[in-house]
Amino acid sequence: MTVPAGYQNWRDLLFVHWPVVASELRRLVPRTLELDTYDGAAYVSLVPFRVEAARPLGAPSRVGLQFLETNVRTYVRPSGGQPGVYFFSLDAGSLLAVLGARVSLGLPYFWAWGRQHKSGQRIQYLLRRRGRRRGPWCHADYEVREFLGPATPGTLDHFLVERYILYVQRGDRLWSVRVRHQPYPLCAVKLVQLDDRLLNAAGLIPSSRPLVHFAAGVDVAIQAPRIGVIG
Repeated sequence: MTVPAGYQNWRDLLFVHWPVVASELRRLVPRTLELDTYDGAAYVSLVPFRVEAARPLGAPSRVGLQFLETNVRTYVRPSGGQPGVYFFSLDAGSLLAVLGARVSLGLPYFWAWGRQHKSGQRIQYLLRRRGRRRGPWCHADYEVREFLGPATPGTLDHFLVERYILYVQRGDRLWSVRVRHQPYPLCAVKLVQLDDRLLNAAGLIPSSRPLVHFAAGVDVAIQAPRIGVIG
C-alpha cells in the first residue's frame, strides 16, 4: 500500500444531494470527465462538515489544523478510470489549508469563516465565504436520528457517499487524488432548515427536494496527487 501524504479526521458530515439535468451540468464539468449517473440521473451534493487533525505525514495529530469546510461537488468518471468526484468549490475556515490546496492541487478552495453549535442530536452550522462583498454561505440546521450503518453497494446511497477519488483539471492535464477511510457510518437525519448560496455561486440551481445523509465521522489517509486517472 502506498504511504499516505497526510491525514485528516472528518467529523459531523452532512450530505445533501439533488438530482440535476445532465445537459445543464455538462457545461460546468471539464470534457476530460464523463458525468457519472445513477439510473440515468446526475447529482450534485453539498457537504458541510468539520475537519480535525489535518496534518502531513510525520506530524502528530495534536498539531493538526481544525476548521469547518463545505464542499460543492458532482459525480464523474474519466475514460478508463474509476468513479470519483469533481469539486465546483471548497470553502474552508483555514487560510493555510486554502493556500496549500490551491498551490499543490489547483483545487477551487476559498477562505471562509464559520461556526458550529451542537446540542444533543441537534446541529447548527454556518459558514460564509470571505471577501470584500458579502460572500455566499451555507446555513444548515438539522437533527441526527437513528443509526443506519454503511450504505449497501449498488444503492443510490452508496453511489452518493462512498467516493474515494477526486479529479481536478490543471491546464491540459487531469490530476487525481485518492483518499482511504472506512465506509461512512450513516445515520438518518432530519433537515430542519437549509439556507445555501454556495450552489448558486457555482452556477447550480437545484429545484427538487434533496436527499440527505449524516455520518459522525471517519479518519482519512490522503494519498499524494498523481497526474492522470486512477484505473
